[in-house]
Amino acid sequence: MSRPYIIKEVDGFDGAIALELEQLHIETFWNDAPQINPEIGHWWLVYSNKEAIGFAGMQESTVYPGSGYFNRVGVLHKHRGQRLTIRLMMAIASRARRNGWKSIVSDNTTDNPASANNFMRLGYRMFWPKRPWGLPNSMYWHKQL
Repeated sequence: MSRPYIIKEVDGFDGAIALELEQLHIETFWNDAPQINPEIGHWWLVYSNKEAIGFAGMQESTVYPGSGYFNRVGVLHKHRGQRLTIRLMMAIASRARRNGWKSIVSDNTTDNPASANNFMRLGYRMFWPKRPWGLPNSMYWHKQL
């Protein structure tokens, strides 16, 4: 039986929401990524039966003004394989358009081919920024909106 999933844009200034985002970040990334700040940018939660099981975040890029920076996405292991990351990425693109941004940039590490495949599925193109911001093994992505 498939589970109904609901994706909702949330307010990172709300203390309870911020705690949910931070907890999901810990559960999906452990200590492999810098901690998030829910008070910066736009955030989404994925719910299954009223339980938060995934999240994503985007803020305005500090390197490419007028562009969104898709900075984080995570889905709990037992809910992976449901195309939730794709759905979150589509919500991010929709918000970026409403913000008037013309593109989205992001990065992922070379040891995450599932992430790279999602970027390619949604029309992102690899590029090499003039000022790389990620880890030494990062791949960089760009999508015109």
